[in-house]
Amino acid sequence: VQLVESGGGLVQPGGSLRLSCAASGFSFSSYVMSWYRQAPGKERELVARISSGGDISPYADSVKGRFTISRDNGNAMVYLQMNSLKPEDPGVYYCNARRTIGGREIAYWGQGTRVTVSS
Repeated sequence: VQLVESGGGLVQPGGSLRLSCAASGFSFSSYVMSWYRQAPGKERELVARISSGGDISPYADSVKGRFTISRDNGNAMVYLQMNSLKPEDPGVYYCNARRTIGGREIAYWGQGTRVTVSS
């Protein structure tokens, strides 16, 4: 099982980044996919979530209207389009896959990709 994030980097405030997560080794289309972020000294927080069928859960208040999650089940990819980036958006962004089978939760994490917002 692998989740490999990419697309992070340094961007100026107001700029955009598109994060990608490539999944392999499991039945991607059956899993809920999420993006989390963790800023230095803070707990990991949920940013965006999309169901196996493409239904998007409410975004974190801090990113509403600026971030968009999407998925491509055919290519086992999930994306996070981040626009109007703010100084409070930096951190390590993690891709998460989750599914409940028979009452047991199965979850996988990627290694993360770092986002830095600075002028």
